[in-house]
Amino acid sequence: MLVISGPSGSGKTTICKQLLQDPRVQFSVSATTRAPRTGEVDGRDYHFTSKERFREMIAQGAFIEHAEVFGNLYGTPRAPMEEALKQGRVYLLEIDVQGALQLKELGVPGVYVFIAPPDFDELRRRLVERRTDAPDVIERRLRKSEDEFRERHRYDHIVINDELGRAVGEVRRLVGLD
Repeated sequence: MLVISGPSGSGKTTICKQLLQDPRVQFSVSATTRAPRTGEVDGRDYHFTSKERFREMIAQGAFIEHAEVFGNLYGTPRAPMEEALKQGRVYLLEIDVQGALQLKELGVPGVYVFIAPPDFDELRRRLVERRTDAPDVIERRLRKSEDEFRERHRYDHIVINDELGRAVGEVRRLVGLD
């Protein structure tokens, strides 16, 4: 299992999309209570659900991890992960730092990779240029990224995403895809 996380704007989603071009990699579709963003599709990008249904799923043990991020609930469904691992595939989880560390503390085996931008100026530039968040949300994401950076030493590997092809290649090597 490959667990990828990092601050908003680090490029983790772009790296994951590149990794998914390999048929040996299966993406973990997380469940969330947040509203879909433009272009997101239920079941492909996330399993969008209500807070009530999400809490029922927690009670049923349907998640290997779950967390609250910016007032929304996120969780990793257990069943698809178990099936992918039985088939010998690299199961790719793109989750927030809180969720990744929860998995690591539970002893869930995997390769834990923290994706980092080259510096905070670049992180700010990426967040502004993607034009999905209001300025106050960007500032909140930047503050959170400082907390996330303090946890990077708890990962197995840190990959600096200063050049996409190089960063993707490094992650591929870490899980034996090259």
